[in-house]
Amino acid sequence: MSEYVTKDDLRQFGLVMMDNFRKIIEESEKEQHNKPALDWLKSRVVRKLLDISAGSLQNLRVTGKIRYKKVLGSYYYNKADIMNLFNDK
Repeated sequence: MSEYVTKDDLRQFGLVMMDNFRKIIEESEKEQHNKPALDWLKSRVVRKLLDISAGSLQNLRVTGKIRYKKVLGSYYYNKADIMNLFNDK
């Protein structure tokens, strides 16, 4: 005996798959909201925040006063280190 897949079978399968996709997306969005905010800022943002030149920012980087990462040619600076610059006396 042969079994055939009908349009109704495909429609039902599609509805089940869409429901599963929706659940996966909702769970992923919940996980994203529970993650902490980014702790790294781009050079441009840091320069604007501190109102300093690119050279001054480089000096902070070279002297080790703020941590940084270089990703694909762009520098990212640790937000906590930048905030600590204001606390140092």
